[in-house]
Amino acid sequence: MKVGVKLPEVTFHTRVRDESVGGPNPYRWEDKTTADYFAGKRVILFSLPGAFTPTCSTYQLPGYEKGYPEFKELGIDDIYCMSVNDSFVMNKWAQTQELKNVKVIPDGSGEFTRKMGMLVDKDNLGFGMRSWRYAAVINDGVIEAWFEEPGLMDNCPDDPYGVSSPETVKEYLVEAAKATAA
Repeated sequence: MKVGVKLPEVTFHTRVRDESVGGPNPYRWEDKTTADYFAGKRVILFSLPGAFTPTCSTYQLPGYEKGYPEFKELGIDDIYCMSVNDSFVMNKWAQTQELKNVKVIPDGSGEFTRKMGMLVDKDNLGFGMRSWRYAAVINDGVIEAWFEEPGLMDNCPDDPYGVSSPETVKEYLVEAAKATAA
């Protein structure tokens, strides 16, 4: 992906909490589109290999969650975490991570990730097809800034992390704010 490119149009199959459903699992299906998430907003999207995985659960997701107030001050409306996992897994992960600020987007079939050119085979870890780790600042559905981990490849023996970190994205946003103010 490149700066200036419009995000692909896809439909995400999500499960949303709805108390009217009743019972111990009060969720219903709700389809959301790319436009539902990204139109008319400036957001951070970060994507990672899998919910509940070590780097994702220990550093990347908690870093964005904790940094949310600073990101808001820098002009970000929402922060989205995407993974090639279904909505059940993403919702449970959000619950266990006690998310209050970051919203999860399930890309269960990998359609969005494939159209972004970021779908990789991770059979070497028993994962199947997953997302390469990246982050982006998206402005009204168009990529403003792109942060892709190096070494994009199938069955990568490593899990590079740093370029897509909340610290790196915040640094970009600080510099962008300075440039706009000048």
